[in-house]
Amino acid sequence: MELNELLDNTIAIAKEAGAFIRKERQRFDLKKVEHKGFNDLVSYVDKEAEKIVVSGLQAILPEAGFITEEGTINKEGELYNWIVDPLDGTTNFVHGVPVFSVSIALMKEEEIILGVVYEVNNNECFYATKGGGAFCNDTAINVSPTKDMAGSLIATGFPYSAFDEVDKYLALLKDIIQHSHGIRRMGSAAVDLCYVAAGRMDGYFEYNLNSYDVAGGVIILQEAGGKVSDFKGGDNYIFGRELVGSNEKTHGELLEMVRKYW
Repeated sequence: MELNELLDNTIAIAKEAGAFIRKERQRFDLKKVEHKGFNDLVSYVDKEAEKIVVSGLQAILPEAGFITEEGTINKEGELYNWIVDPLDGTTNFVHGVPVFSVSIALMKEEEIILGVVYEVNNNECFYATKGGGAFCNDTAINVSPTKDMAGSLIATGFPYSAFDEVDKYLALLKDIIQHSHGIRRMGSAAVDLCYVAAGRMDGYFEYNLNSYDVAGGVIILQEAGGKVSDFKGGDNYIFGRELVGSNEKTHGELLEMVRKYW
């Protein structure tokens, strides 16, 4: 199957899972929440949405393996692996805060070649393929033209664990607040990356991340003209649990600020 055909099918699968999530949100009961760990929430909605995504992806690329948040499948592919977060922003979903998404990426060997992030509440589907540009609902998107941190709006995520790093993190927040237009915490790493890709935000950083949090958004940001690195400026950002993403012009300045504290 051609990459563009895979993309079209992946978009349809993401939207199917998103429709299920939207419907369940209308009748969701907080009593149905489970805890995978401290502040790490999960519900039947996450698990059922993952089953929808996995089933659909298996049908279009049977040989591929999976890396999924909820672990509903255990299969490693030799060449292709899907990286899936069926509900990125579970805490927002649980509390009725309307920022959460379905995130899907396809990795060929060690390279992400396709990404789809469907933000359920605004019915916005962000997507990209390697070398094919980035889009939102069929409209091409690009990173902002902002030239420096002084004119930047920065996205981040607050840690819900790994609190041994929180003092460094708060010091970094204080620094950025004083040298930018401000900081926003949306609650979905996938959405954060797509908002940078669409020029709504100028940069994003976070630590204690998982591959399924960022894989779909990373290629969308890169194909929109953005730059992504780990906190050292290297390329271990899918599995390295830390990421800085921005437009090309501000990346060095944002990375330098992060590295002051890490």
